[in-house]
Amino acid sequence: MADQFDLVVIGGGPGGYASAFYAASCGMKVALVERDTIGGTCLNRGCIPAKAFLETAAVQRHVAHAAEFGVEVAGSTLNFAVSQARKARIVDGLVKGLTGLTKSKKVTYILGTGSLEADRIVNVSLADGSSKKIQATNVILASGSVPRTIKGFPIGGSIMTSDEVLMLSTIPKRIAVIGGGAIGCEFASTFVDLGSQVTILEGAPKILPGLDPDVANVVVKSFSKKKIDIRTGIVVTGQSSLPDGSTQITFSVGNPLIVDVVIMSIGRRPFSDELRLSGTAAKVDDRGFVVVDEFCQTGEPGVYAIGDLINTPQLAHVAYAEAILSVKHMRGENASPVMYDRVPWAIYCHPEVAWAGPSEEQARAAGHDVVVAKHQFRANSRAMILGEIDGLVKVIAKKNPDGSAGQVLGVHMVGPWVTEQLAAGYLAVNWEASVDEIAEYLMPHPSLSELFGETVLSLTGRSFNA
Repeated sequence: MADQFDLVVIGGGPGGYASAFYAASCGMKVALVERDTIGGTCLNRGCIPAKAFLETAAVQRHVAHAAEFGVEVAGSTLNFAVSQARKARIVDGLVKGLTGLTKSKKVTYILGTGSLEADRIVNVSLADGSSKKIQATNVILASGSVPRTIKGFPIGGSIMTSDEVLMLSTIPKRIAVIGGGAIGCEFASTFVDLGSQVTILEGAPKILPGLDPDVANVVVKSFSKKKIDIRTGIVVTGQSSLPDGSTQITFSVGNPLIVDVVIMSIGRRPFSDELRLSGTAAKVDDRGFVVVDEFCQTGEPGVYAIGDLINTPQLAHVAYAEAILSVKHMRGENASPVMYDRVPWAIYCHPEVAWAGPSEEQARAAGHDVVVAKHQFRANSRAMILGEIDGLVKVIAKKNPDGSAGQVLGVHMVGPWVTEQLAAGYLAVNWEASVDEIAEYLMPHPSLSELFGETVLSLTGRSFNA
């Protein structure tokens, strides 16, 4: 007889462990099946270690500019092996914390590869070659994603995905980042600040496609000042290894590029490979995404899919929201579908980028008549104090019939610590707040966050500093 659970979750990444812990806090009997290490890609090979390296880069940058603050620093060197060890301690501590939560929340944690059979039976292939079956009233599929690759660029040696890059013990001299999206720009920002010569190769006409152009332009200018070589509209045709261990990248047009490391950063694909789904009505589309409705339900009753496994924004916090939605729905509680067009986004390059809601172009394309205000950080006192003046806050609002600014549609930020400042803008967008309502709220002074307040205030037709 298979073990019986109210919920079995396949995959222990952010969506998976959030599902398990949230359901357990509702009093459900839960099993969590993970093939590798709890925390998934985000914790072990993605968001967390990448941000640890970004912080090392930030410290390196602060030291390089310390003299501007009157602090004389001589002879500083970077020991990246120490940075790696620090990253490992952070990751290990968080993994231990999650492991402890499985025990304190009484979640049955099973190390193995889970696949789904008929009647919500999960077959778990264990490391010793054996298998066990567990029966669930409900199942959540949360097996995540893996890096996409390009034909002709086999992963290994000097050709790396995010998985391999995050295990480097030394800083390569020359790096090519293939892909100018969020992840690619984070890696480019990290390694240029750590001393590498970086080239971004992007097939689209510009890096960070989809961003509001005013925001993207700030990043492009900042990257150019850092001497990052940005090549857009590029078609990569192949690569070859040279006798000295370096790699030569060739293009459809132009001279080859020789680098020491190639970072593949062209996105991630859903990892539905091991789910099987035999004998179920759950379907996988031609791109590998599990097909779901607005409540994350698959075609199989009682079976849900969340996170990178479905065709929604590949963000850990979106997976958290989908976990809550799925558990509420299976319990028959009031559950509102995730509003994917309003989720918060964050890119942790330097300068940082954060936004919620449509860009100006997207808002107009959706048929909105809009009013726009934008203010730069170079006029903000706290930004001056920090020495981080590149950036701006841009607010897009509906235009009322009388021409005044009404409901806030989008908030877009680029500059110092904007990933931590977005909260107010995110709430404004999701609560469909009006400009007049937000303008009533005070922001602390001096602070970076007051630039959002002043930008909104200016949309009322009155302002302080603009």
